[in-house]
Amino acid sequence: MPWSTNIEKSKQPQSTVLNVRPIALFITQIVHMKCLVTLLLACCVSVTAINAADYQIKTRSIDGKPVIVPGDSAVTLSVVCFLGAECPMARSYAVRLSQMAEEFELQGVRFIGVNSNRQDSIADIREYADSLSVSFPVVHDRNNIIADNYGAVRTPEVFVVDSKMQLRYQGRIDDQYAPGIVRTTATRQDLRIAITEVLAEQTVTVAKTTALGCIIGKISPQADRKVVENDITFNQHVSRVLQKHCVECHRNGEIGPFSMDNYGEVAGWSETIIETINNGRMPPWHADSNHGDFANSRHMPEVDKQIIRDWIAGGLKEGDSSLSPTPAEYIEGWQLDKQPDQIVEMRERPYVVPRSGTVEYQYFVVDPGFTEDKWITAAQVIPGDRSIVHHAIVFVRPPDGSEFRGVSWLSAYVPGQRMISLPSGRARKIPAGSKLVFQMHYTPNGTEAEDITSIGLQFCREEEVTHEIYTLIALNQEFEIPPNASSHIVKARVPKLPPHVELLAVTPHMHYRGKSFRLFGAEDDSQTLLNVPEYDFNWQHTYFLTEPIPVANLGALRFEATFDNSSENPFNPDPREWVTWGDQTWEEMAVAFFVVSEPRGKSKLATRSITHQTPAVKTSRQRKIDAYVDRVFEKMDANGDGRITQAEAPIVVRRFTEFSTYDLNGDDVATKAEVVRVAEDIFP
Repeated sequence: MPWSTNIEKSKQPQSTVLNVRPIALFITQIVHMKCLVTLLLACCVSVTAINAADYQIKTRSIDGKPVIVPGDSAVTLSVVCFLGAECPMARSYAVRLSQMAEEFELQGVRFIGVNSNRQDSIADIREYADSLSVSFPVVHDRNNIIADNYGAVRTPEVFVVDSKMQLRYQGRIDDQYAPGIVRTTATRQDLRIAITEVLAEQTVTVAKTTALGCIIGKISPQADRKVVENDITFNQHVSRVLQKHCVECHRNGEIGPFSMDNYGEVAGWSETIIETINNGRMPPWHADSNHGDFANSRHMPEVDKQIIRDWIAGGLKEGDSSLSPTPAEYIEGWQLDKQPDQIVEMRERPYVVPRSGTVEYQYFVVDPGFTEDKWITAAQVIPGDRSIVHHAIVFVRPPDGSEFRGVSWLSAYVPGQRMISLPSGRARKIPAGSKLVFQMHYTPNGTEAEDITSIGLQFCREEEVTHEIYTLIALNQEFEIPPNASSHIVKARVPKLPPHVELLAVTPHMHYRGKSFRLFGAEDDSQTLLNVPEYDFNWQHTYFLTEPIPVANLGALRFEATFDNSSENPFNPDPREWVTWGDQTWEEMAVAFFVVSEPRGKSKLATRSITHQTPAVKTSRQRKIDAYVDRVFEKMDANGDGRITQAEAPIVVRRFTEFSTYDLNGDDVATKAEVVRVAEDIFP
């Protein structure tokens, strides 16, 4: 077969081996990613000589063309790139590697791709190379011999070897991508710098870095395996754990980069799977299990984690297929109890997501054509292409002057988030003439893709509604995070709580510098309703309470959000900046949304203030109100006429709080008196 790998080793003493040794796995990947990134720019190491005559490997590419790894003396430099067909980082870097291969080709630099994964078939490798337009030959390292000789551990991982068979660079391509991290641009282009320095006959400044991608799924020789005797098999034990916690996202057509519903795939990915489970990145759930009980929890119990660990330690036994669980039936498309009464698409034509790079948040405003008030009993957001939609949020934009409770949150999509049904008689009111705003967060996956996300709505008659659902908000816009601050706390509260509502769900929201979030139900720290010790901007969770909490039982509804603006935060756009409130991800937000339920007819009763009004508090409150009003006009009164029009208001005001929050009489102008009234609610 033209793609068969043929290994030719010269007949030399067995004691002569490659001096390129495996990278020590001195860390389990991303347990504390914020500490790890500072270690990536490792100090220079001495050049390592390769005994090419002893371990020269000749093979063929997947196209059947002869390839010599690492190359002969006619090649100035060989760049050996270890890749994986389904590894998200390997897919993200494919375009960049091809561009570099073409750029340096005339200078005698040759790129070679090597796939050593046991789980990647020839068809998988061809799909990777073809769909991502890989411009250099790719080799199928069937028994991971090349990977073992080089000491390659992860994908992508690159090795730069010169014509004298000296290893000049080993490690990552650059620092733009890491598991869970996507920077706008790389801060250091390690591979490019190494190639340029070698071509200029200079010492490589940083000759070794740590690759952070997926662990290569190797087939280890039997003699090297340290097998622990146990009875754990994939079919009888592991498949059940994965079906319970993982397969919902890790199956064909979903956002998980590989499937977990068959033995071959899971065996190849086993080391990566247990690494991400051990360090808490998967399953994606960030609430502390010691505080709160949530209906959509994705917490994996320790006993289930241990089953996977024992299976790996026991040699990845497949087991008897007759003992496999019945495949789970997943609802494709709408997870509502019936088909939606109306489906609203974000726009008529698809949005095109590029195959690589960073896509800023996209916003699409659509008119659903509501000519009368609508009562929504259920709403589900479905992406057009789940493989590229990281999350989506749909807001309501009511017409100015309309009666609208709370803020504009309607529904959201987060990969793997389960649909939670509202109790009977509960519904959310959307005024006639409202528009819907889709907030889209896309993540390129290496292939150009198109998306039309939609929302499905179920309606009921007004007379069927016993409780109105709406969303409260707590936010703080008056903060400044100093440069290099590693734990800057910002506090906010719901200023007035309707006395008859029940709390159903909580959604914290920060940007890249968000570090942790804690929600309290009292004025002191005695009642923690939700604790998110390691907030992750990449996962916009809504935490649905298993049992609603009557607000009357709470002494407060307040949160503390902690921000990390230091260089230790790998997500941080720039630790040198003062950071204030803003819509862009390089700015910050301190917001929490609260889904509440209130009996009809109770809304006209006075809300309950939950602050103490001693003389000292009143004086402090007035200073805060005055400062708030001054800041609002400084930021939004562009022409300085003492009035704020809707056109002057920033997009963040129009999106989260609606201009009508300030324009209390609905005349399209916010006066100072109106802003003072808003401030009085913020600082009760």
